[in-house]
Amino acid sequence: MPELPEVETVRAGLAPVVSGASVTGVRVLDGRSLRRHLGPVESFADELVGATFAGAVRRGKFLWLPIEGVDRALVAHLGMSGQVLLRTSDAEDDRLLRIRIEIDSPEHGPLSLAFVDQRIFGSMAIDDLLPGDGRAAGFGSDDPRVPGQVAHIARDPLDPAFDERAFFAALRRRNTGIKRALLDQTLVSGVGNIYADEALWAAKLHFETPTSTLSRPKATTLLAELRSVLARALEDGGTSFDAQYVNVNGASGYFSQRLNAYGQQGKPCARCGRPIARTAFMNRSSHYCPHCQRLPRLKTP
Repeated sequence: MPELPEVETVRAGLAPVVSGASVTGVRVLDGRSLRRHLGPVESFADELVGATFAGAVRRGKFLWLPIEGVDRALVAHLGMSGQVLLRTSDAEDDRLLRIRIEIDSPEHGPLSLAFVDQRIFGSMAIDDLLPGDGRAAGFGSDDPRVPGQVAHIARDPLDPAFDERAFFAALRRRNTGIKRALLDQTLVSGVGNIYADEALWAAKLHFETPTSTLSRPKATTLLAELRSVLARALEDGGTSFDAQYVNVNGASGYFSQRLNAYGQQGKPCARCGRPIARTAFMNRSSHYCPHCQRLPRLKTP
């Protein structure tokens, strides 16, 4: 699933093209990609045609394009395999195209936004923008308004408004494993399986370490490593293992070449040389070093 670095890479690619762009046409080829849209397919197209986008904003794994003059936005979630691709206006439809939005960009002229999705877990929707907490709702804009379906999503570790104290306090209150907490988008957003495994490896923490037992220094180290992993992945344009994640121009990310834990099962740990292990976790997998990331022994009463 695309995580923060992948979605931010898409946002950054869209922003200079969609800012000030007007929508000239909409085609919905698969209504399942509008599962989060409240209203019929026709209302999606009718509301967008003639609208002008004010930019591209991201919080966590959600991306939205605010519409000028109204408290509404086009919201996109990439799900497992969704892509938002920039195409020329005369380009043929992509094989797995679900939605195509024609725009006229002030700087780039007529173009198409192609929403391509193999597994159809991603979606687009037009949603109300609600008042936020007074600070920028996400990356890419100073606007504090946030789409209703994104309002419950926490800020991500790279967000200047991320509340470290609240994050540490929430960890102490939780009675769960640390990786489950990192994947909880209402606690900290943008983190999925790949970057959770990488940050936990860097912080030398076992994925089942109880959050309530995490000391403040350990929690501080984990947050620092999480920010470092996300920042480095952003530099590399995200992580691509196949064609399911590409940026708006169809290019792959290269962070997969710097992974230390995720997908490295059987390979020597870069720190101690012992094999990286893989085990089932929440209908997916966890990758870790059994030697460097040992599960702490809990004290018995």
